[in-house]
Amino acid sequence: MSAALDPVDWLLFSLSRAFRSPLSVFVQIQGCVICLTLAIGWAFAAYVRNREINRMKDAMKCGNSFAFLCHDINELEHTNQVNLPRVTVVMPLKGFGEHNLHNWKSQITSLYGGPLEFLFVVESTEDPAYHAVSRLIRDFKGASFECLLCGFTSCLPDFIACFSAQDDVDAKIILAGLSTTCSQKIHNQLVGVERMHKDTKYVLFLDDDVRLHPGSIGALTAEMEKKPEIFIQTGYPLDLPSGSLGSYCIYEYHMPCSMGFATGGKTFFLWGGCMMMHADDFRRDNYGVVSGLRDGGYSDDMTLAAIAGAHKRLITSPPVAVFPHPLASDLSFSRYWNYLRKQTFVLESYISRVNWLMNRGLFSFHCYLSWGFVAPYFMAAVHIAAALQIYIKGYSYEETTCTTSGLLLASCLAICTLTELLSMWNLTRIEVQLCNMLSPEAPKLSLDYYNWSLIFVALLVDNFLYPISAFRSHFSQSINWSGIRYHLKNGKINKIERNRGRGPKFTDLGGKHLYGKKGAPPKASFLSSLARSLCQWHQPKKYEV
Repeated sequence: MSAALDPVDWLLFSLSRAFRSPLSVFVQIQGCVICLTLAIGWAFAAYVRNREINRMKDAMKCGNSFAFLCHDINELEHTNQVNLPRVTVVMPLKGFGEHNLHNWKSQITSLYGGPLEFLFVVESTEDPAYHAVSRLIRDFKGASFECLLCGFTSCLPDFIACFSAQDDVDAKIILAGLSTTCSQKIHNQLVGVERMHKDTKYVLFLDDDVRLHPGSIGALTAEMEKKPEIFIQTGYPLDLPSGSLGSYCIYEYHMPCSMGFATGGKTFFLWGGCMMMHADDFRRDNYGVVSGLRDGGYSDDMTLAAIAGAHKRLITSPPVAVFPHPLASDLSFSRYWNYLRKQTFVLESYISRVNWLMNRGLFSFHCYLSWGFVAPYFMAAVHIAAALQIYIKGYSYEETTCTTSGLLLASCLAICTLTELLSMWNLTRIEVQLCNMLSPEAPKLSLDYYNWSLIFVALLVDNFLYPISAFRSHFSQSINWSGIRYHLKNGKINKIERNRGRGPKFTDLGGKHLYGKKGAPPKASFLSSLARSLCQWHQPKKYEV
C-alpha cells in the first residue's frame, strides 16, 4: 500500500488509523464530555443570573423604580439608610490606563446610603495613578452629589430626592511605600486597612479594573448584614474583549471560572478584584488574615481562600456581583502570555501543607483537562483531512484501510463544541443584560461585537498554552508582576527585585502606564477627559474606551 500512496497521504492515513485505537477513542470521547460539562456549567450559571434579572423585572412591575439598587423599595427609607454600617473601600493602584478613569468614577459615585470612605493606595507619587486620582478626588469633592449623578435624572425623576443628603465624597490617597515581605498589591491593601476609619464595619477591596454598579456596595453590605457568618463576599468580571486574539484568550480563560461564582450563594472560589470582609478580622488578625498576607503573601485571593478553607469559613458570591471588565484596546498576545504566567504562578504559593497539596492537585487536574480538551481537535482534524484526501484523490477506503468511524467521532466533537459555544454565548448574553440593568445610567454593553470564531480559536490556544505556562512557573519559581520580580521559596515570597530599566512598561490587561516622572502630572488633560466622559455618559456604545 505504501508504494501506491503519496508519502504525506500515507502518514495522514496512518495517523487516522492510530487515532481509532481504544486509547485515542477514549481521548476523543473525553473531549466531548469536557465540552458538554462546560456547557452544563454555563447553563446553570446563566439560570442563576437570569433568575436575578427576572426578580428585578418583577420588582419594576410592582412599581419599584430602584430595583437595580434593592428588591424592596422600603429599604431606601431614611430610617433604614441612617442605620447602615460604615464601609471602607480600599483600592490598591498601580499605573494609569485607558479605562481607569471610568472605573474610578463608577466606584466613588456609589449609591450606598451609609457612611462610606474610599482609600486609593499607591506606592509613591511617582506612580502615574497618583496625579490622576488626586485630580479626580479634588474635582469630585467640589461637586455636589446631584451633579455627579445627573445621568439618573432623565430616567428616574425622583432619584435625587432619595440621595441628595450625600453631597460629598470621602476619598483619600495613601502613600504605602515599598513592600518588603509580600507583593506590592497586598502591601497596599494592608496599609489601607491600617488607615481605615475606626468605626468601619466592613472593608471592600477593589481592583482598579473593576467597574462597579451603583448598587454594588449596598448589595454586598446587605448580604453581610443578613448573614454575619459570611467571611468574604466576592464577585467576578465580565470581560469585554477589545478585538485582539489575546483579549479573547483572557475572556475564554475567565469563562470556565465564572460558573463557580454564579452560584447565587456559597462558593469555594474567590476573586481578588472584589472582596468584602469584616474589618475586625483585620484589626484582630482573626484566622491569621493579616499575618498570612503580610508574611510572604503573593496572591491575596488564593491566600484568603486557603485561610477560609482551613478554618471552614464561608465565602459567598451574590448573583448581582458581576462587573464589566473592559480589556485594553492594544492588548497584545505577549501581554496575554504574561497574564497567563501570573495566573499559573499563584499555584506555586501556599500557606500550609494542605494548601500545597490542593494547589498540586489543581495544577495536575487543570493541565490534564486543558490538553485533554485540545487533543481531540487535533485528532478530528486528522480524520477530516484523511477523508478529504480520499475524496479528492479517489482512494478507496479499502486501499487506505481507513473507516468512517473517525468522521463519526469528529462529527460528535463538532456537535458538542457548538453546544458549548451556544451555552457560553447564552451566559455572556445574560450577564450583559444583567450589567445593563444594574447600571441604567451607563453606556449599554452589547454582545454584537463578540467574534465567536476568535473565541473558538482562543479556546484552543488558551488550553494549549496553560500547561506550558504552569510548568514554566513551577520550575522558575519567579514572576515579573507590574515591573517587580518576585521569587518564591516554600510557597512564600523571599526575594523582591525592582529595576525600572527592565521589565514591562505596561500592565497586561488594562494597558496601564506603570512609570511616571516624580511630581509630574500626566501629559493628557485630566479635566478634559473627565468632561468628555461626562458628556458621553448617555451615548449608547459597546463600552467606554
